[in-house]
Amino acid sequence: MRRLVLAGCLLVSAVACSSGGDPSSVPDLALQQVATGLDFPLFLTTPPRDDRLFVVERYGRIRIIRDGQLLAEPFLDVSSLISTAGEQGLMGFAFDPAYAANGRFLVSYSEADGDLVVASYRASADADVADASSAVVRLRVPHPEPTHYSGMLAFGPDGHLYVGVGDGGAPGDFAATGQDRSDLLGSILRIDVPGDVGYDIPAGNPYVDSAGIRHEIWSYGVRNPWRFSFDRATGDLYIGDVGEDQREELDVAAAANDGGRGMNFGWSVAEGLTCARGDECDRDGFTDPVLDYTHDDGCSITGGYAYRGRALAGLEGNYFYGDFCGGWVRSVRVVNGRVTQETRWPSLDTGANITSFGEDADGELYVLTADGTVSRIVAATSEAPASRTSRSAP
Repeated sequence: MRRLVLAGCLLVSAVACSSGGDPSSVPDLALQQVATGLDFPLFLTTPPRDDRLFVVERYGRIRIIRDGQLLAEPFLDVSSLISTAGEQGLMGFAFDPAYAANGRFLVSYSEADGDLVVASYRASADADVADASSAVVRLRVPHPEPTHYSGMLAFGPDGHLYVGVGDGGAPGDFAATGQDRSDLLGSILRIDVPGDVGYDIPAGNPYVDSAGIRHEIWSYGVRNPWRFSFDRATGDLYIGDVGEDQREELDVAAAANDGGRGMNFGWSVAEGLTCARGDECDRDGFTDPVLDYTHDDGCSITGGYAYRGRALAGLEGNYFYGDFCGGWVRSVRVVNGRVTQETRWPSLDTGANITSFGEDADGELYVLTADGTVSRIVAATSEAPASRTSRSAP
């Protein structure tokens, strides 16, 4: 999201791109409403092998949707701990991969003083209610402005915890935090939280032997990586990085290329595929986005997921994303670092501000909107016709 918490195959079918299949075999899609009445939902996830959906609300609660019903009692309520000015609030949520055994999960939020906090909690004896007294602050990042937090949390396929940290919120990044590796701003971090306090730095992080560089940094040069995700089949890292005044961008770090280790995505020298402060800039060493788009088409990219479910045959591996202002949903397929076809899904237009996507234990995808709605992406029926527009990239 931009002003409020935000905020090969270019948008295509896997069949058409990878195996020469007929695009007409790809199902039309629709949005199936799952829940309404949430208070500004910002993220959805679920523990491994669990049918419940856990939804983060901006103002400090995590809610559970079970068997299609939104439970009245929150799983966790940290509203007394957070600030919600500007783009602040409860932002990130990730279950430990061993959650079934250890009951541990992580959240991120903005404290009253503006710091970005990552804290761990544990489940209580009641599986639908967390133990609020188990809170342990693991990481605190000073944040100068009430914007551009990211706060995204995700455990990677390597078992490490990845943390998105925005550039600090200064317009134009005049402090140049995106390129400054002596602080944690404008970066994606990789840490471990194995014990009961603090965190560890994985030995494989790119700067563990570098003086003057924060060892937590995995990659850098991002402005506000509001939502990023790992393809659960390939391990590729997809980053939706919210732009400034010109362009929105999607970055991809392939697992085969070290998954973004030490990558510089260019902010604030570059914005998307352009120079941020004029017609010319030195882009040497930057990793360009696989796509960008102007603000004629939206205002704030909302990153999503590569589809790995079973309900939408022919769409495996397509990455779905949206835009907070545009309210639209599109999908791309990235092959060897480039988008080869684009698909626009008019039937998935929400008419609302898209805050996030979500993925359940089966790999099915959900769309969250600021008006309090959670919807699942499904194959359209005769009662819910849908449409799409695809084109191959030049």
